[in-house]
Amino acid sequence: MADSLGDPWLSIIGIGEDGLAGLSEASRKALASAETVFGGERHLALADAGSRGRAWPVPFDADIVLSCRGRATAVLASGDPFWHGAGAGLAEKLGSDEWIAYPAPSTFSLAAARLGWRLEATVCLGLHAAPFERLVPHLAQDARIICLLREGKTVGDLARWLTQRGWGASLVWTLEALGGPREYIDQHRADLFTKDIAGNPVAVAVLAVGGQGIPRSSGLPDDLFVHDGQITKRPVRALALSALAPRPGERLWDIGAGSGSISVEWALCGGAATAIEAREDRVANIRSNAAAFGLAHRITIITGTAPEALTALEAPDAIFVGGGLDRAMFDAIWSPLSPGARLVAHAVTLETEALLGGLHQQHGGELMRIEIAHAAPLGRYRSWEAARPLLQWSTVR
Repeated sequence: MADSLGDPWLSIIGIGEDGLAGLSEASRKALASAETVFGGERHLALADAGSRGRAWPVPFDADIVLSCRGRATAVLASGDPFWHGAGAGLAEKLGSDEWIAYPAPSTFSLAAARLGWRLEATVCLGLHAAPFERLVPHLAQDARIICLLREGKTVGDLARWLTQRGWGASLVWTLEALGGPREYIDQHRADLFTKDIAGNPVAVAVLAVGGQGIPRSSGLPDDLFVHDGQITKRPVRALALSALAPRPGERLWDIGAGSGSISVEWALCGGAATAIEAREDRVANIRSNAAAFGLAHRITIITGTAPEALTALEAPDAIFVGGGLDRAMFDAIWSPLSPGARLVAHAVTLETEALLGGLHQQHGGELMRIEIAHAAPLGRYRSWEAARPLLQWSTVR
């Protein structure tokens, strides 16, 4: 049992490749007093847990640790348990007086120290079970990225992925067993990578060279998206996003999402989006675009129509309606909005324009008519080719 009612029963211990020798005195004491020690097989071997050791179930399940509540228990994780480790998943299920953590240097810290990189200026990603596309928002000339991979053989796949996307000149370091007696670091060029990496897991550092990252301003080029013509065009999308005012951690409802371009750009700003689209072929396009930008984890796709598809959704911080707004839909989406939430709606038909005009008169906000023309050939000359005029109403609840 824990020493007293107020003592933590769970010790979350970070361990490195140097095993017991690298643990602090407090970590070794907590480990020695534990009745049960949870961890990966590699961690248990490094800690010499013996018969007290219990390997994590696959898939991971924190409830097995909670079943030991009240008995002295230790959990082992690589390096810092709260950086792509099990620490936060356990802590959020426990009272603050039930656990104590003993972190060790993370793999990211060790990798940056070996390469001489400023950790605060380095992107750190866990790609154990995530697609390489998570790198897309971070790839830029001279960007420094450290990522964790589950298997050594995946390094070759990553090198090929970088090469196929124009980043073949990037330098790639493989960093194995950092901090331990088997530590090994090797440098490669992505498009020349041929080595087999046997170690599991492995850290990879990338210095991005030669490619072209995606722009970070609102209004990405239309040709970056898969679409069937149903897309909020770049200039209009930039105006819509400006009015939607995305902020990290906020949620968007993108109603009638079409290609999902608004959802993608919202998610690139650090928020989460729910894209609602009725047509299956366009749902497939949204899914492709979310995956291509590495944002599938931030964009939820719902096949359906508003307002029926909205009933079970978490209230948003902003709503975008690209077309088709009617009074019934407005009444359904306006009431869930909290004070400060934003609504942006577009109209191209006279009927919807009339509705937006009435809503602007009733609820205020900004009503803007957008007319855009592009230069296009006219015989031997050029002339202006006008797009269909569009009305935008934006307001704050």
